[in-house]
Amino acid sequence: MFGQYYLQDLGTDIMIHILYNPKANNNQGLSAAQALADRYGLRVGMTDITKITDFKTFFANLSADDEFIICGGDGTLNHFANDTQGLSLPEHLSFCGTGTGNDLLRDIGRGADGEPVPIGKYIERLPVVTVNGRDYRFINGVGFGIDGYCCEVGDKMRETTDKPINYAGIAVKGVLFHFKPRNATVTVDGVTKTYQKVWIAPTMNGRFYGGGMMAAPAQDRLKNETVSTVLMYGKGRLKTLAVFPSIFKGEHVKHTEMVEVLTGRDVTVAFDRPTALQIDGETFLGVTEYRVRSWRNQG
Repeated sequence: MFGQYYLQDLGTDIMIHILYNPKANNNQGLSAAQALADRYGLRVGMTDITKITDFKTFFANLSADDEFIICGGDGTLNHFANDTQGLSLPEHLSFCGTGTGNDLLRDIGRGADGEPVPIGKYIERLPVVTVNGRDYRFINGVGFGIDGYCCEVGDKMRETTDKPINYAGIAVKGVLFHFKPRNATVTVDGVTKTYQKVWIAPTMNGRFYGGGMMAAPAQDRLKNETVSTVLMYGKGRLKTLAVFPSIFKGEHVKHTEMVEVLTGRDVTVAFDRPTALQIDGETFLGVTEYRVRSWRNQG
């Protein structure tokens, strides 16, 4: 149930527990975690976080004074946040970003430098997205539109190759040829607006998603009051392609003729056709609607 310790002769001296995802960073998660463990010596245990089926029991069998380091990407942290919902988290809990996107670390001004970052305050008060009747907490953002499309295509490519997926290339080809924009109805705190030819409609807890896209440059993940929904809409393929790269610096919001940012506590986005959606990088196919509630709006 609890995975396997890879360092020997630990006995009762275990003080630091590295919970790693072997699939992180294109299946490089174990080697990255091992490199981290080597820095701490023998008072370290390594556990495959994907094998932990009951976190309440897992934590109960270890000392409350122990330190825990989650080693993986934003998706790993997403699963941990959902699997531990309602539990008291360990006092000494850190995150070492070894994924491909690392948008949480980017958002809080920390690079993927291998140094563990205290993580408790960033995962205790998360927004919730409802998709197909199920609730999911999320770390960075919910993508609906070409961002979900990119995850869908990337997942299919990953089934046939071990090479890194070029999501920027997928996005460019999608805008130019393959992705068909949707019409959308967006309701924020009871106010409904409609949009034509919507290319993206993410709702953000932080500023970044998708491996460095600053979709919501004014969003503050620690305020917990509101989320930001970003609409890029109304223009054709060439104009959209010309503006799209500016999202990496957050400058797309200057194009008010085709970008609008809505903030609120309760957001529903509905498309007129089924579309792929992603939550912190995990793909959901054939979605027509999602609803997000900020932490303050959950009861």
